[in-house]
Amino acid sequence: MKKKLIIFTSEHCWKYNIAGHPEAPFRVKDTYEYLRKKQTELNIDIVSVNNEIDEDILLLTHTKSLIESVKSGNFYDPDTPNFENVIFYAKVSANVVLEALKASLQEKIAFALTRPPGHHAGSSSLGGFCYFNNIACAVNWYLSNDLENKKVAILDIDVHHGNGTQEIFLGNDKVLFISIHQAYIYPGSGLKSEKNCLNFPLFAGTDDFEYLKILDEAIQEIKEFSPNLLAISCGFDTFKEEPLAGLNLSENCYYEIGKKIAKVGIPTFFALEGGYSKKLPYLIENFLKGLIES
Repeated sequence: MKKKLIIFTSEHCWKYNIAGHPEAPFRVKDTYEYLRKKQTELNIDIVSVNNEIDEDILLLTHTKSLIESVKSGNFYDPDTPNFENVIFYAKVSANVVLEALKASLQEKIAFALTRPPGHHAGSSSLGGFCYFNNIACAVNWYLSNDLENKKVAILDIDVHHGNGTQEIFLGNDKVLFISIHQAYIYPGSGLKSEKNCLNFPLFAGTDDFEYLKILDEAIQEIKEFSPNLLAISCGFDTFKEEPLAGLNLSENCYYEIGKKIAKVGIPTFFALEGGYSKKLPYLIENFLKGLIES
Protein backbone atom coordinates (compact mmCIF):
# COMPACT_ATOMS: atom_id res chain seq x y z
CA MET A 1 0.00 0.00 0.00
CA LYS A 2 1.25 3.46 -0.91
CA LYS A 3 2.14 5.84 1.89
CA LYS A 4 -0.26 8.67 2.65
CA LEU A 5 0.81 11.99 1.19
CA ILE A 6 -0.53 15.40 2.19
CA ILE A 7 -0.08 18.43 -0.03
CA PHE A 8 -0.35 21.72 1.86
CA THR A 9 -1.04 24.77 -0.28
CA SER A 10 -2.93 28.06 -0.38
CA GLU A 11 -4.88 29.70 -3.17
CA HIS A 12 -3.68 33.05 -1.80
CA CYS A 13 -0.19 32.18 -2.99
CA TRP A 14 -1.39 32.02 -6.58
CA LYS A 15 -2.73 35.54 -6.65
CA TYR A 16 0.25 37.88 -6.66
CA ASN A 17 2.13 38.46 -9.87
CA ILE A 18 4.73 40.70 -11.48
CA ALA A 19 4.57 40.65 -15.29
CA GLY A 20 7.55 38.88 -16.78
CA HIS A 21 8.96 37.67 -13.46
CA PRO A 22 9.88 33.95 -13.45
CA GLU A 23 8.54 33.44 -9.91
CA ALA A 24 5.01 33.45 -11.31
CA PRO A 25 1.72 32.00 -9.97
CA PHE A 26 1.30 29.38 -12.69
CA ARG A 27 4.17 27.39 -11.13
CA VAL A 28 2.09 26.53 -8.10
CA LYS A 29 -1.40 26.77 -9.58
CA ASP A 30 -0.67 24.46 -12.53
CA THR A 31 1.02 21.94 -10.23
CA TYR A 32 -1.94 22.03 -7.86
CA GLU A 33 -4.42 21.44 -10.69
CA TYR A 34 -2.31 18.58 -12.04
CA LEU A 35 -1.92 16.86 -8.67
CA ARG A 36 -5.60 17.32 -7.86
CA LYS A 37 -6.39 15.11 -10.85
CA LYS A 38 -3.93 12.52 -9.50
CA GLN A 39 -5.30 12.44 -5.94
CA THR A 40 -6.65 8.89 -6.06
CA GLU A 41 -3.74 7.44 -8.03
CA LEU A 42 -1.13 8.93 -5.69
CA ASN A 43 -3.18 8.61 -2.48
CA ILE A 44 -2.99 12.36 -1.87
CA ASP A 45 -4.89 14.57 0.53
CA ILE A 46 -4.81 18.28 -0.30
CA VAL A 47 -5.10 20.73 2.59
CA SER A 48 -5.66 24.45 2.10
CA VAL A 49 -3.90 26.80 4.52
CA ASN A 50 -5.25 30.35 4.38
CA ASN A 51 -4.10 31.99 7.59
CA GLU A 52 -0.82 33.81 8.25
CA ILE A 53 2.00 32.58 10.44
CA ASP A 54 2.11 34.17 13.88
CA GLU A 55 4.59 37.03 14.02
CA ASP A 56 6.08 35.65 17.23
CA ILE A 57 7.11 32.57 15.24
CA LEU A 58 8.72 34.75 12.56
CA LEU A 59 10.70 36.50 15.29
CA LEU A 60 12.34 33.19 16.22
CA THR A 61 14.18 33.47 12.88
CA HIS A 62 13.99 37.04 11.58
CA THR A 63 14.73 40.46 13.00
CA LYS A 64 11.95 42.85 13.81
CA SER A 65 13.44 45.31 11.32
CA LEU A 66 13.16 42.83 8.43
CA ILE A 67 9.56 42.01 9.29
CA GLU A 68 8.71 45.71 9.51
CA SER A 69 10.38 46.48 6.18
CA VAL A 70 8.37 43.76 4.43
CA LYS A 71 5.23 44.92 6.21
CA SER A 72 5.70 48.55 5.17
CA GLY A 73 7.08 47.80 1.72
CA ASN A 74 10.20 49.76 2.61
CA PHE A 75 12.72 47.60 0.77
CA TYR A 76 14.33 47.17 -2.63
CA ASP A 77 15.83 44.07 -4.19
CA PRO A 78 16.03 43.63 -7.99
CA ASP A 79 15.06 39.92 -7.78
CA THR A 80 12.44 40.21 -5.06
CA PRO A 81 9.46 42.35 -6.12
CA ASN A 82 7.92 44.86 -3.77
CA PHE A 83 4.30 44.22 -4.69
CA GLU A 84 1.17 45.25 -2.85
CA ASN A 85 0.39 43.30 0.36
CA VAL A 86 3.58 41.25 0.12
CA ILE A 87 3.60 40.71 3.91
CA PHE A 88 0.35 38.75 3.72
CA TYR A 89 1.53 36.36 1.00
CA ALA A 90 4.90 35.82 2.65
CA LYS A 91 3.32 35.06 6.04
CA VAL A 92 0.78 32.67 4.50
CA SER A 93 3.57 30.85 2.63
CA ALA A 94 5.57 30.44 5.83
CA ASN A 95 2.50 29.05 7.55
CA VAL A 96 1.93 26.50 4.78
CA VAL A 97 5.41 25.13 5.47
CA LEU A 98 4.86 25.15 9.23
CA GLU A 99 1.69 23.09 8.80
CA ALA A 100 3.63 20.61 6.68
CA LEU A 101 6.18 20.22 9.47
CA LYS A 102 3.43 19.58 12.01
CA ALA A 103 1.90 16.91 9.77
CA SER A 104 5.26 15.17 9.36
CA LEU A 105 5.38 14.71 13.12
CA GLN A 106 2.18 12.66 12.77
CA GLU A 107 3.95 10.22 10.43
CA LYS A 108 2.61 11.82 7.25
CA ILE A 109 4.56 12.63 4.10
CA ALA A 110 3.95 16.38 3.96
CA PHE A 111 4.78 18.58 0.96
CA ALA A 112 4.30 22.36 1.06
CA LEU A 113 3.33 23.54 -2.43
CA THR A 114 3.67 27.25 -1.92
CA ARG A 115 5.21 30.56 -2.92
CA PRO A 116 7.03 32.81 -2.25
CA PRO A 117 9.98 30.49 -1.56
CA GLY A 118 12.35 31.05 1.34
CA HIS A 119 15.89 29.69 1.33
CA HIS A 120 17.64 32.92 0.24
CA ALA A 121 16.12 34.97 3.08
CA GLY A 122 18.52 35.48 5.99
CA SER A 123 17.80 36.54 9.53
CA SER A 124 17.79 40.23 8.56
CA SER A 125 17.76 40.14 4.76
CA LEU A 126 15.52 39.18 1.85
CA GLY A 127 16.53 38.30 -1.70
CA GLY A 128 16.31 35.81 -4.54
CA PHE A 129 12.47 35.84 -4.63
CA CYS A 130 12.43 35.13 -0.86
CA TYR A 131 11.00 37.37 1.90
CA PHE A 132 11.00 35.05 4.92
CA ASN A 133 12.85 31.76 5.23
CA ASN A 134 9.96 29.28 5.33
CA ILE A 135 12.04 26.21 6.22
CA ALA A 136 14.00 28.05 8.90
CA CYS A 137 10.85 29.48 10.48
CA ALA A 138 9.32 26.02 10.74
CA VAL A 139 12.51 24.43 12.09
CA ASN A 140 13.03 27.16 14.69
CA TRP A 141 9.42 26.73 15.84
CA TYR A 142 10.09 23.00 16.26
CA LEU A 143 13.30 23.59 18.19
CA SER A 144 11.69 26.27 20.37
CA ASN A 145 9.20 23.65 21.57
CA ASP A 146 11.96 21.10 22.18
CA LEU A 147 11.95 19.49 25.61
CA GLU A 148 14.09 16.51 24.62
CA ASN A 149 17.18 18.11 23.01
CA LYS A 150 16.15 17.11 19.50
CA LYS A 151 18.12 17.71 16.31
CA VAL A 152 17.10 18.66 12.76
CA ALA A 153 18.79 18.10 9.42
CA ILE A 154 17.97 20.42 6.52
CA LEU A 155 18.77 19.19 3.01
CA ASP A 156 18.58 21.84 0.29
CA ILE A 157 18.35 20.38 -3.22
CA ASP A 158 17.55 23.60 -5.05
CA VAL A 159 20.04 24.44 -7.82
CA HIS A 160 20.95 27.64 -5.96
CA HIS A 161 22.81 27.64 -2.66
CA GLY A 162 20.55 28.11 0.37
CA ASN A 163 22.59 31.05 1.63
CA GLY A 164 19.87 32.40 3.90
CA THR A 165 19.36 29.07 5.62
CA GLN A 166 23.09 28.66 6.10
CA GLU A 167 23.41 32.14 7.65
CA ILE A 168 20.54 31.47 10.06
CA PHE A 169 21.84 28.12 11.33
CA LEU A 170 25.62 28.46 11.02
CA GLY A 171 27.18 27.22 14.27
CA ASN A 172 23.93 25.79 15.65
CA ASP A 173 24.79 22.31 16.96
CA LYS A 174 21.14 21.24 16.86
CA VAL A 175 20.99 21.69 13.09
CA LEU A 176 22.88 20.09 10.21
CA PHE A 177 22.48 22.05 6.97
CA ILE A 178 23.45 20.44 3.66
CA SER A 179 23.16 22.15 0.28
CA ILE A 180 23.69 20.46 -3.09
CA HIS A 181 23.78 23.22 -5.70
CA GLN A 182 25.38 24.54 -8.86
CA ALA A 183 28.57 26.52 -8.25
CA TYR A 184 29.23 30.03 -9.56
CA ILE A 185 25.63 31.08 -10.07
CA TYR A 186 23.34 33.15 -7.83
CA PRO A 187 23.96 33.85 -4.97
CA GLY A 188 27.64 32.94 -5.45
CA SER A 189 28.05 31.36 -2.02
CA GLY A 190 28.34 27.76 -0.85
CA LEU A 191 31.69 26.94 -2.42
CA LYS A 192 33.01 25.38 0.79
CA SER A 193 31.66 23.84 3.98
CA GLU A 194 31.64 25.70 7.29
CA LYS A 195 31.07 24.21 10.73
CA ASN A 196 27.63 22.50 10.68
CA CYS A 197 26.89 23.64 7.12
CA LEU A 198 28.05 21.18 4.45
CA ASN A 199 28.12 22.36 0.86
CA PHE A 200 28.35 20.25 -2.29
CA PRO A 201 28.90 22.68 -5.20
CA LEU A 202 28.43 21.08 -8.62
CA PHE A 203 29.67 22.11 -12.06
CA ALA A 204 27.27 22.96 -14.88
CA GLY A 205 26.28 19.86 -16.83
CA THR A 206 26.23 17.52 -13.81
CA ASP A 207 24.09 14.51 -14.78
CA ASP A 208 21.90 12.00 -12.93
CA PHE A 209 24.70 9.58 -12.07
CA GLU A 210 27.01 12.17 -10.52
CA TYR A 211 24.17 13.96 -8.74
CA LEU A 212 22.80 10.80 -7.15
CA LYS A 213 26.30 9.84 -6.01
CA ILE A 214 26.62 13.20 -4.23
CA LEU A 215 23.12 12.78 -2.77
CA ASP A 216 24.19 9.44 -1.30
CA GLU A 217 27.10 11.22 0.43
CA ALA A 218 24.75 13.86 1.80
CA ILE A 219 22.32 11.24 3.09
CA GLN A 220 25.15 9.41 4.82
CA GLU A 221 26.05 12.66 6.61
CA ILE A 222 22.42 13.00 7.69
CA LYS A 223 22.33 9.47 9.05
CA GLU A 224 25.55 10.03 11.01
CA PHE A 225 24.07 13.23 12.50
CA SER A 226 21.05 11.13 13.60
CA PRO A 227 18.39 13.88 13.55
CA ASN A 228 14.84 13.56 14.82
CA LEU A 229 13.44 15.49 11.86
CA LEU A 230 14.45 16.06 8.24
CA ALA A 231 13.48 19.22 6.35
CA ILE A 232 13.90 19.40 2.57
CA SER A 233 14.24 22.68 0.68
CA CYS A 234 12.88 21.18 -2.49
CA GLY A 235 13.95 22.91 -5.69
CA PHE A 236 13.32 21.46 -9.13
CA ASP A 237 15.56 23.88 -11.03
CA THR A 238 18.26 21.19 -11.30
CA PHE A 239 16.28 19.89 -14.32
CA LYS A 240 18.04 19.86 -17.68
CA GLU A 241 15.45 22.20 -19.25
CA GLU A 242 15.61 24.74 -16.42
CA PRO A 243 15.90 28.25 -17.90
CA LEU A 244 17.74 29.77 -14.91
CA ALA A 245 20.53 27.22 -14.35
CA GLY A 246 22.75 24.60 -15.98
CA LEU A 247 22.56 21.18 -14.34
CA ASN A 248 21.46 18.23 -16.46
CA LEU A 249 19.06 16.05 -14.46
CA SER A 250 16.43 13.98 -16.26
CA GLU A 251 12.75 13.75 -15.33
CA ASN A 252 13.30 10.26 -13.90
CA CYS A 253 16.07 11.48 -11.60
CA TYR A 254 13.49 13.11 -9.34
CA TYR A 255 11.86 9.74 -8.75
CA GLU A 256 15.25 8.38 -7.67
CA ILE A 257 15.87 11.42 -5.44
CA GLY A 258 12.50 10.87 -3.76
CA LYS A 259 13.28 7.19 -3.15
CA LYS A 260 16.63 7.94 -1.57
CA ILE A 261 15.24 10.63 0.74
CA ALA A 262 12.34 8.41 1.83
CA LYS A 263 14.76 5.69 2.89
CA VAL A 264 16.29 7.96 5.55
CA GLY A 265 13.30 6.74 7.54
CA ILE A 266 12.60 9.68 9.88
CA PRO A 267 9.80 12.29 9.94
CA THR A 268 10.36 14.47 6.87
CA PHE A 269 8.64 17.49 5.37
CA PHE A 270 9.23 19.25 2.06
CA ALA A 271 8.95 22.89 1.02
CA LEU A 272 8.92 24.00 -2.61
CA GLU A 273 11.71 26.40 -3.50
CA GLY A 274 12.66 26.93 -7.17
CA GLY A 275 11.83 25.21 -10.44
CA TYR A 276 10.76 27.28 -13.40
CA SER A 277 10.45 24.93 -16.37
CA LYS A 278 7.06 24.13 -17.87
CA LYS A 279 7.50 20.52 -16.75
CA LEU A 280 7.44 21.39 -13.04
CA PRO A 281 4.16 19.50 -12.34
CA TYR A 282 5.61 16.30 -13.85
CA LEU A 283 8.90 16.67 -11.99
CA ILE A 284 7.06 17.05 -8.70
CA GLU A 285 4.85 14.05 -9.54
CA ASN A 286 7.93 11.89 -10.17
CA PHE A 287 9.49 13.06 -6.91
CA LEU A 288 6.33 12.29 -4.95
CA LYS A 289 6.09 8.85 -6.53
CA GLY A 290 9.61 8.13 -5.36
CA LEU A 291 8.65 9.15 -1.84
CA ILE A 292 5.50 7.05 -1.57
CA GLU A 293 6.64 3.97 -3.49
CA SER A 294 9.96 3.39 -1.73
